[in-house]
Amino acid sequence: MEHERPRLPETEPGSQQRQLLSESDIARTIDRIAHQILERDHEAAASGDVVLLGIPTRGSHLADRLAARLSVFTGRPAVAGALDTTLYRDDLRSQGPRALAATTMPPGGIDGRTVILVDDVLFSGRTIRAALDALRDHGRPALVQLAVLVDRGHRQLPIRADYVGKNIPTALTDSVAVKLAETDGYDAVELRRAP
Repeated sequence: MEHERPRLPETEPGSQQRQLLSESDIARTIDRIAHQILERDHEAAASGDVVLLGIPTRGSHLADRLAARLSVFTGRPAVAGALDTTLYRDDLRSQGPRALAATTMPPGGIDGRTVILVDDVLFSGRTIRAALDALRDHGRPALVQLAVLVDRGHRQLPIRADYVGKNIPTALTDSVAVKLAETDGYDAVELRRAP
């Protein structure tokens, strides 16, 4: 059952916030991405050679949800893990201290397998660059792909997603927040537009 969230109070005078995706929209989007993965990587998915690695925090939850849907569609277990990128980021000096998240690799590792990195929002591309560096320390996949729930543009690096839930045109001053029940108590994608 879908729970619509009330409009949150404005944080700055003149700022606007609106919901772009609801709980049911996110569920449909995850199903669509799972079907696209099966269409594109059918043999690897059927043989269990697809590994979904979520980038913490919300990317990990999305990877788990994608794995669950792939399991339903294929009738066999799908593998999900998590890949922390904190120590590989290029903004460590300019940002405050960050807590490390868990990295969990599937049994059998990632060597020779199709790895799909999963994240909530694709923006500058710097998190994905860090994920590629982190991935190198854990093995050598046969193929690496990227699935994101939201692509908001404004890339600073030549990175693009193979699977995109929704393209959302934004201004640089906008913020896109993905809310998931596992961390936030509800599912939604919200856009906050600065005045």
